[in-house]
Amino acid sequence: MSGQTQYLDLPGGRLAYDDEGDGPLIVCLPSMLDLRSQFRFLKPRLLEAGYRVVTVDQRGMGESSAAWPEYGSTPLAHDLMALLRHLDAGPALVYGCSNGAAAAVYAAAEAPELVRGLVLAAPFVRNAQAGLAMKLTMSLFRIPGLALPLYMSYYPKWEPKRPADFDEHAALLKANFKEPGRGKVIASYMGMSHDEAEARLDKVTAPVLVVMGTADIDWPDPAAEAEWVAGRLDGKVVMLDGAGHHPHVEFPAEITDAVRGFDAGL
Repeated sequence: MSGQTQYLDLPGGRLAYDDEGDGPLIVCLPSMLDLRSQFRFLKPRLLEAGYRVVTVDQRGMGESSAAWPEYGSTPLAHDLMALLRHLDAGPALVYGCSNGAAAAVYAAAEAPELVRGLVLAAPFVRNAQAGLAMKLTMSLFRIPGLALPLYMSYYPKWEPKRPADFDEHAALLKANFKEPGRGKVIASYMGMSHDEAEARLDKVTAPVLVVMGTADIDWPDPAAEAEWVAGRLDGKVVMLDGAGHHPHVEFPAEITDAVRGFDAGL
């Protein structure tokens, strides 16, 4: 398979992805409001390990079309199911980060024949309990003209162990937001709910691995959240000391080992 951008036309827009390698299929969903190049360090390691790797730009982001009727983890879940059916490669291992984890849970519950295992990184599979300061910040993200600078100022906090190319990736992300039609995407994602994923947790039968960083600022107690998710899904937990909200960017070797070990037990 080629690593060049491919497209899947869906009723609400066009989904961009790349597809490379041969072997067991793993589909990777980046975190909310980021690019599929978030997997630039993990993907080559997974290819070397013998996987066929598909990475996806969430609707509104990257090379996926900008305008969609709605955004969020549930629409992304439907995109994921459509893509898995389009690939027609049998049940896949799905690696979902942040809201990508919520989409993976939804898909595994609604279409278990498409998913043979879930790796949930920094998973949002329920709505976070936000304090007053966070609620105020979230409301500011919805103000035109403030959303982009606020988001880009917050972004570095998700990767405390910044890779050497952090500034380059951040520049690509900022340029993507400035493309025509993408101005409303940040505000549209900020209002999403993960209620539908949480409501389906008990329906998931696929094996689950939860990956969480101890420095993930999106949770007051990352370890406790990881244990809660794993407990609801009868899964296992891998905690990465010092990792933030994008653990595959900061610890790709460790995550590759975790994925291989998890997959060996499926």
